[in-house]
Amino acid sequence: MAMPTAARTGFRLTMLCMAAVLAGGAAHSMTSVKGDSEDRVLSVTAAQQLFADAPDGVDHMVTGPVSSAFRERQREAGCADAVWPNVPLACFPG
Repeated sequence: MAMPTAARTGFRLTMLCMAAVLAGGAAHSMTSVKGDSEDRVLSVTAAQQLFADAPDGVDHMVTGPVSSAFRERQREAGCADAVWPNVPLACFPG
């Protein structure tokens, strides 16, 4: 059973509009990212590189049992006052 001509035309018009919207969105995304990507790459800290899968940050204050040497290393690095993403790697165990 074939669709009526008006229904086919309406369907084609709908698909064309959807394709235009998607193409426009993709073009907008590409141009907005292209302009500031260099700044973003240069501003990545060592902690962000280490925990790339956690874009919202990682809690750098370890609450479990650790050695006194690690606690001293945290104190010397200023971990208690560090704010993501500017957290020294010495604040993380390992």
